[in-house]
Amino acid sequence: MQTQTKEMVEQTVQEQSQQIKDIVSHEQEDLQKALGELDLKDRTSIIYFGATAQEKLDEISNRMIDGVQNNELGAAGAALNEMVASIRGFDMDKYDPNQKLSWWQKLIGASKPVVKFIQEYEEVRDQIDMVSNDLEKHKSKLLKDIVSLDKLYEANLEYFRSLEIYIKAGEMKLAQLRDEIIPEYEKKVQESSDDMMAIQDLKEVRGYMDELERRVHDLRLSRQVTMQSLPSIRLIQENNKSLISKITSTLVNTVPLWRNQLAQTVAIFRSHDAALATKDAADLTNELLERNAEGLREANAQVRTQMERGIFDIESIKKANDTFIQTLNDSLRIANEGKEARAKALVELNETEKKLKDALLATKAKMEQLPQESTQSQTKEA
Repeated sequence: MQTQTKEMVEQTVQEQSQQIKDIVSHEQEDLQKALGELDLKDRTSIIYFGATAQEKLDEISNRMIDGVQNNELGAAGAALNEMVASIRGFDMDKYDPNQKLSWWQKLIGASKPVVKFIQEYEEVRDQIDMVSNDLEKHKSKLLKDIVSLDKLYEANLEYFRSLEIYIKAGEMKLAQLRDEIIPEYEKKVQESSDDMMAIQDLKEVRGYMDELERRVHDLRLSRQVTMQSLPSIRLIQENNKSLISKITSTLVNTVPLWRNQLAQTVAIFRSHDAALATKDAADLTNELLERNAEGLREANAQVRTQMERGIFDIESIKKANDTFIQTLNDSLRIANEGKEARAKALVELNETEKKLKDALLATKAKMEQLPQESTQSQTKEA
């Protein structure tokens, strides 16, 4: 696109003007080509009028969605937030090198503050390195997106002007239909009112004009969409540039400062740790001396106490005697209960045996009667 046309289109977009600028000299060929697409005898030509420009618009819109849809903005912003969260989460105040562990912390095996500090420092340092690498990648991608957006912006300007040329051509054709072509057809109808073909031709031309008006209106709507997308592209570019500046500032200034401060803090903590180690060694020596003295005292008291005890404690003898008496009583009680159970079982056994004998005798009597009944039955039949 020539510089003159580009400036003219950008001014139109900036002013949000609905008026279409006049066609300049080098665009006359495109205008005539657009007019040539309109065939009065082919109404389908209206359907495809300006379709090429609209297809190009749809294509670049999809490219804009797929390629530069603010994905890197979100990812880079998330990386920056992650780095800030890592640093803010590193609370140096709670890691006092002089802080002592409570009894319950010792019970569960908790680490000393200085140990936890070193562990968290290593984690934060690794996170900063990882996020810094991610930011470099996002920065490179954003720079590529800015170049792509420039090309996309230029393409939008070109297709915006193509739509305007088609709209201008459509308006010129509509004016021609309104002022020249339709009056000629109306004149023919007036001259021969009985000519049905002339009436039908007039109807067709008017229908053609109505369809062309609707098509030009659709092209104006497409022009409006394109007009709105151009500032959006520039806005995305500006956001990308701002984020690149922020990433650069973070990598050049903030990250080295964070690393320097963290390194100094670790050095201070290590100094405190060395001092505490010396103090702990002296405290441990004194504690061992005191503990050994207390241990000797307790051992001596236990030994002397055991030496003064008898071979058997009287309480143990009394308890054993009571337990033995209870054992004898339990034996007598169990024997009596067994004797009673056997007596009851004997009675039940005798009753069971009697019932069995009675059942056997009854069965035998029935078996003896069966042959006699059979003989009597045979005699009656004879």
